[in-house]
Parts: sequence; C-alpha cells; structure tokens
Amino acid sequence: MKVTFLGTGTSQGVPVIACDCTVCSSKDEKDKRLRCSILIELDKYSIVIDAGPDFRQQMLRASVDKVDAILFTHSHKDHVAGLDDVRAYNYKWKSDMNVYCTDYVSEALNREFPYIFSDVRYPGVPRVNINIIKNKEFKINNISILPIQALHYKMQVFGYRIRDFVYLTDVSSISKQEKKKMLNANIIVLDALRKESHISHFSLDEAVELLNELKPRKAYLTHISHYMGLHEDINQELPDFIRLSYDGLILEDI
Repeated sequence: MKVTFLGTGTSQGVPVIACDCTVCSSKDEKDKRLRCSILIELDKYSIVIDAGPDFRQQMLRASVDKVDAILFTHSHKDHVAGLDDVRAYNYKWKSDMNVYCTDYVSEALNREFPYIFSDVRYPGVPRVNINIIKNKEFKINNISILPIQALHYKMQVFGYRIRDFVYLTDVSSISKQEKKKMLNANIIVLDALRKESHISHFSLDEAVELLNELKPRKAYLTHISHYMGLHEDINQELPDFIRLSYDGLILEDI
C-alpha cells in the first residue's frame, strides 16, 4: 500500500496574504500546506480521503491520473468542496465517481451540489455514485475498510483503518471502544491543529498523549494550522516515532 499526503493543512487560522510571520515567510516547502487529504493506492485501486477546496490543485500537483473512489470523513466545506472537480475523471475514464460517506454527509452533498443530484441533469455536470456507509467494516472493490467513529466537537466523524494504517482527522475526542480499532497499527495519522487547546480538534499535546497510549510504530500529525509553528522546530519537540506530516510526503510498503 502506498499513501500520498495531498494536503496536511486546514482553513483554521489561515493568515491574510500580507502576513509576514515566520510560518508565512518560511522558505521551507514543508510549511506550505493545502487542505487535508490523502491518496491511498492499493491493489491497483486509488482512493482519495476527503476532497476539499484544493482538490483540483492537489490532483494536478501530485499528477494523479486516476481516482477510483472518494471516501469522506465528514461534511465540513474544507473536506467536501472539491467534489465538483471529479468531472475531469468522469470525462477521462467514462465512469461515475464512487463516493463513500454517511447519510448525513450525503445530505450535505445534496445541499451543497444540488445540480449534481438533480433529476434534470445539465450536460457536463459531475457524475457521482453515492455509497452509504455505517460504523462497520465495508469494502471498496476488495479493500476492507474499518470506520473509526469520533467526535469533532459535537459532530460525528469517521476515521478509517485500512490494514495496519489508520487515518483520523478533525477529532476532539474518541471513545475507549473506538480506540481499540486503532491498536496494533503500524502507522497512525492523527489530527493535531496547534499547541493551544481547541474546541473541536486535538492539540499537539493531546495528539501526542493518545499516540503514546496507542504506540504505533510510526505516527504522523496532520490538519496542521498556521499557529502550530515551523515544521522543523516542532519536529524537534516530538517523540522519535512521531513527526509532522507535510504535503507530498509518500509512505510506501505499509
């Protein structure tokens, strides 16, 4: 399995263009982050988790030729706003885009993109096939995926486990029962918005505490805000098995 980090940032705390702070003026490309998303390639099948406003730019930047399915974690705009741009893949591969999400995410997509789901279809609109998922294991093609239910403040969100890889973003709490699904993972990717506490995201300390409890072989922090600080500075503060992720990071042979 190959995982490409398409985006590791967030809309939270995005600075104005004229900002000249250390993060904005950093020459380190690891401090330049698009909205949070990953690409999983397994058994010649490509799955994108979340398609936010940067989806088109991310696909072009990473030269992603084919997307077989999109899997959503929740319905916030920074995770779903790019759905319109699947039309390019519809055109190239002459097929509908398979989307996997909960009922409430499906309802949000219908509100946000009514023209996609209208009975009267305008020529050229994206073609999407919605697959409703619950909090139980399901398959995309022959790939088994285990949802991990968590809370993003009061909103139910899903993280996902594929084999020994766990991806969980936009989370502020997780039950003991759901944490069990994350045990014995080889790699965990986890939300860590900033150093200060936040109502709907793990802080850096909260994420590190959970990862110390779960003890994966390797962990990467994502959904990193402008307020976290410089990539290299924060990495020096972390335990050896935990690192900040960055746009373009590739994990292979997971």
